[in-house]
Amino acid sequence: MDFFQHSFWPAAFAFAGVTIAAYTLIEFGLFIASRYRERYLEEAKTELDDVLIQMPANRVLDISIAVSVLGAVITLVITAVQMDEFAWHWGILFAVAAGSVLFPVPRIVLKTLKKKRLQKFNLQLEDALGMMSSALKTGFSIHQALDEIANCDMHPVGIEFRLLTNELRLGVPLEQALENMNRRVESDDFELVVTAIITARQTGGELSSALERVAGLIRERVRIARKVHSLTAMGRLQAIMIGAMPFLLLFGLSHIAPQMMQIFFNSAVGIIAIVAVFVLVICGFLAIKKITTIEV
Repeated sequence: MDFFQHSFWPAAFAFAGVTIAAYTLIEFGLFIASRYRERYLEEAKTELDDVLIQMPANRVLDISIAVSVLGAVITLVITAVQMDEFAWHWGILFAVAAGSVLFPVPRIVLKTLKKKRLQKFNLQLEDALGMMSSALKTGFSIHQALDEIANCDMHPVGIEFRLLTNELRLGVPLEQALENMNRRVESDDFELVVTAIITARQTGGELSSALERVAGLIRERVRIARKVHSLTAMGRLQAIMIGAMPFLLLFGLSHIAPQMMQIFFNSAVGIIAIVAVFVLVICGFLAIKKITTIEV
């Protein structure tokens, strides 16, 4: 009985419990990290393929980690230089926040490149349809008309149609090759083109006239989209100004009245207010962006 009442056994059981709990949490964390890494690499690979960048998906993850760590270190150094009495908890907090914000930057760059590439594709698609319609009127087959677009000096339309003609040379049916290109490009305008070509081939209609009508529809959609974009420019500018105003005010007051802001930063109410402002600013920015984003 005295053997089990010795103070060693409660400490041993507590140590074993903490060890098991820590091991379980570590295993769960590694499982979540591995799943997130697989999903990240899969999405990054898709985005790289969409913009035709020959880079392994692992490289994007490495760049994200490097940018995040570099931003955290720079933020920590700047915080240590700016503060008269450096507080490690604030420095680490700012460094973690900076690293978290900078981590998705490479993916955001890829999505931006993909969006710009899609916009350029839609703008060039009207000219490509005009070339295709003219080639069909002169007696070319649809395969020869597609070759004319593939050989033209327009990027990215020429590259995408070149991939399409390469699939046709390998024996892929035209309908399947068009569907593959439609899934690869993810353009609503090109989906109209695919539908028009497939419908004309199935019903025996005049393909050149159908392409001209689709080209006119795309031209009108682009005109309306540009007009809507110009009309909502003020709303987007207001969203940027409203989102940046609290942070600019915080930065200015930190230099004008540092003693007052130091008291603000060192109080629980002040920290809660900063977090609340940050959340409300994000919600307001997203709400304004949702209002000003009009799909045509």
